[in-house]
Amino acid sequence: MKKVAIIQSSYLPWKGYFDIINDVDLFIFYDDVKYTKNDWRNRNKIKVAGGTSWLTIPVTACSDQLIGDVGLSDRRWAGKHWKSFAQYYSRAPYFNRYRAFFEQVFLAERWDNLSQLNQYLIQHIARDFLGIKTKFRDSLEYSCSGAKLERLLDLLSKSGAGRYVSGPAAKDYIDEGAFIQAGVELVFKDYSDYPEYSQFYPPFDHYVTVLDLLFHVGPDAPWYIWGWRENKEKGE
Repeated sequence: MKKVAIIQSSYLPWKGYFDIINDVDLFIFYDDVKYTKNDWRNRNKIKVAGGTSWLTIPVTACSDQLIGDVGLSDRRWAGKHWKSFAQYYSRAPYFNRYRAFFEQVFLAERWDNLSQLNQYLIQHIARDFLGIKTKFRDSLEYSCSGAKLERLLDLLSKSGAGRYVSGPAAKDYIDEGAFIQAGVELVFKDYSDYPEYSQFYPPFDHYVTVLDLLFHVGPDAPWYIWGWRENKEKGE
């Protein structure tokens, strides 16, 4: 059974995003849907003294614009973001392990499109730093039709999905009967019980960018996302 997840790209998303990616055979970036302001598409949180702080990418987004068409409006954001990461994480045990990659992304590259930036970061973090083998595609490749649920089901059909892994928030509005009728098993991801790790600036916060986890635990990061669960299921 082919397992598929379909989610909009986000800026350096939290560990739960990568947990879903690891659960499936195919992960589809759903970036040919409307961009939403004040969402995870162009911002995320880091730990700072006193709590958390938002890092936001300034964008040029018009009404009804698709995520894949959103441009970046001010090139200075990248240097500022990297300065914040260096300020708050340079003392973390594994900061230097990933430093060269992120300096290339933030200081050497020039990004004009939000979706391209997000997809690039997500794929490299998943493959190179977390060892995830999942295949990635973009929803634009499937030329889907319909709106909302109908469009989602069309995308699942065209991608050959037998099981759809969804975030738990969708329980409030998704029509499970439509998936049964389409012959697709619907599974809601459980984000509960992630183990804590040694994180700067207590109290602990799970809902920050995955970079917080990488900088603190390095190659052990997969265990803190899904490895602990696999061990628990095996009774270890």
